[in-house]
Amino acid sequence: MGCRCANSNKEEFELSSKKKKEESKEGNVEHQKYELKNNIPKNHIERDENVDYQNQSGQQQIIDNIKDNNIKEYEEEEEIIKNHKKIKYLNYPEKLLEIINAIRADPFSYSNIVEDSIKNIVESINKEDITKNKIVYKKKVKVALTRGAPAFLEVAEELRNTDPLPPLEFVPELCPPLPETEEEAKDSSFLKNQVFAMRSEGIRIDVFFKDMVKIPEISALLMIVDDNGKNSGKKRMTLLNKNIRYIGITCKFVGKIFIAYLTFSK
Repeated sequence: MGCRCANSNKEEFELSSKKKKEESKEGNVEHQKYELKNNIPKNHIERDENVDYQNQSGQQQIIDNIKDNNIKEYEEEEEIIKNHKKIKYLNYPEKLLEIINAIRADPFSYSNIVEDSIKNIVESINKEDITKNKIVYKKKVKVALTRGAPAFLEVAEELRNTDPLPPLEFVPELCPPLPETEEEAKDSSFLKNQVFAMRSEGIRIDVFFKDMVKIPEISALLMIVDDNGKNSGKKRMTLLNKNIRYIGITCKFVGKIFIAYLTFSK
């Protein structure tokens, strides 16, 4: 850098090391930059096959950062809710994909987070029927579960026996239009109709589903465990499918409802 003294070299080295640590902490790895490649057909996108996916820098740091107490920034974003027209969880797609790719790169490490999250499962009494209990994951959000702890334990064991997978690549063309009204957001056929329309235009979408958990860490956890009773395991199988290569993630608030759409392509 043109420094002429030992002290300057030392200071520059310390600043460089500090910068690298900060970049690593933010999970700022090259394959997680979202860029749409030019002049590529909508239904086919090439990728670099010469990447050592098992040793991506920053992946372990990302896993280490996916802790229950690592959601302060999302609590601060709640202030944005005061103005619904400007509500944007701008970091949700990027953060969620960062976590998904970290899980794919190191399923074994993530198994410990799944198992540790069992402490957040509680028995919640249904107010409408005092005799009817339901299992709930309760940590900044409240999501009904079907089996609870047994499902978490089984998934943790499955992750320990899952081989590392290459990262998914974000493709904006895979993102379907979002609903404009709460009625559309609650309509189970809305996303399906958008995907069918995209397919008719030649865009390949193999799997799609929606999510309504606005905190990426918890959203990823519950999608991996996928203990919802209906098609349980489908989301996990998609996220850990070695043949899935591309992903689209988009989200917004519609009134007070948070909605996220995830689409996948081989």
